[in-house]
Amino acid sequence: MTEAKTLSDQDKKALLVMSLPPVTMDVERGHIKRFAEAIGDTNPLWSDESAGGVIAPPTFLRMMITEAPAPPELAPFPQMLDGGSDWTYMAPVKSGDVITAVTRFASVNQRNISVGPAVFLVLETDYTNQDGMAVARQRNTLIRY
Repeated sequence: MTEAKTLSDQDKKALLVMSLPPVTMDVERGHIKRFAEAIGDTNPLWSDESAGGVIAPPTFLRMMITEAPAPPELAPFPQMLDGGSDWTYMAPVKSGDVITAVTRFASVNQRNISVGPAVFLVLETDYTNQDGMAVARQRNTLIRY
């Protein structure tokens, strides 16, 4: 008989005080334009300086790859599913910005699903520009089992 996978209260507390390494990205006009073309969005705000400056589509920040959380507390749960994201936008991201993303664990809960024990993680990523201004926040649910 195999032992059930569990996450102790101590493990949960350890995760809730952990932050992942920050990720920084220079936002370039060409990247914004190519991203908009790739998603088929022809809004001139994404490519035409005369439309008021080039800003990034809201989904542009999704391409910032932050480190997948792999702390040892989650080793018993090697499989991972993306449970979806919620976004809040505070300011436009513009060509020339330098965006930094910092991710932390916002909640950790364990429950049984059809394949057995699973851990539901809510990660919160704050995106700030070079002036320290918050531009967006993402809340992403990951399911580890």
